[in-house]
Amino acid sequence: MNVVLVDSGGANIGSVRYALARLGVDAAMTADAAAIRAADRVILPGVGAAAPAMARLRELDLVDTLRTLRQPLMGICLGMQLLFEGSDEGDVDCLGLLPGRVRAMPASPGIRVPHMGWNRLQATRPTPLMTGIAEGAQAYFVHGYAAPVTGDCVAACGHGEPFAALVQRGNVAGAQFHPERSAGVGARLLKNFLEGSWA
Repeated sequence: MNVVLVDSGGANIGSVRYALARLGVDAAMTADAAAIRAADRVILPGVGAAAPAMARLRELDLVDTLRTLRQPLMGICLGMQLLFEGSDEGDVDCLGLLPGRVRAMPASPGIRVPHMGWNRLQATRPTPLMTGIAEGAQAYFVHGYAAPVTGDCVAACGHGEPFAALVQRGNVAGAQFHPERSAGVGARLLKNFLEGSWA
């Protein structure tokens, strides 16, 4: 299987690549539009802020490429947030593959932002992406902005307020948590993304 990681400048690209290698997949890291279009699976990782990440995708002339993919595409962490219409982080337009806007997580007594650490996944509707992942399984998060719980949300989390932890619409999916740092849960999600006929 030809799997590519979009070289979006995210600091987690190396660890995502290593997580895929543990599953027997040698994923190429690329910013080449033709290589991305030719892939069987495309992963958009990301750590950082929305505005510079979108600026980099525009600079690399990859926005239309990502918007028109027909094969399965998964965004991870910031990569998931970039799938939405826009983000309040830098007040930036994003890829628009999913409806909704990413907003800052509100801090409150006992609720620290950014949200860092393990949290429980709560399934909101069935999806093959969650095959083998138990209700209430924990995943590892690091983020201060979050996407809303909409009809595209397949698993939610709560940190003060509910937010989308895993989303899917057709061939487009996203994980707000870090599969590469989420032990068995993360490995299973990546395996489901790679192997499943879920799109």
